[in-house]
Amino acid sequence: MAVSVVVVSYNTCAHLRRCLASLQGEASEVIVVDNASQDGSADMVQDEFPWAKLVRLTRNVGFGAANNYGLDLASEPLVLFLN
Repeated sequence: MAVSVVVVSYNTCAHLRRCLASLQGEASEVIVVDNASQDGSADMVQDEFPWAKLVRLTRNVGFGAANNYGLDLASEPLVLFLN
């Protein structure tokens, strides 16, 4: 089944790295919404997981709003919000 996975990140670089590594090849689409992290999370996604769609927010808009950004980009019929 085709699934878009949306992951919201805020200063969780090490956890995010493990999460994306576990998703590689398992999901049709992975969307990472970075909530203006200051720990290099977005750069890590861009460098190590170029297959993931990355949204870099300029400020922390909160968990719910960040999920909505990811949902807007999802192209698959099912969406999994992975927290």
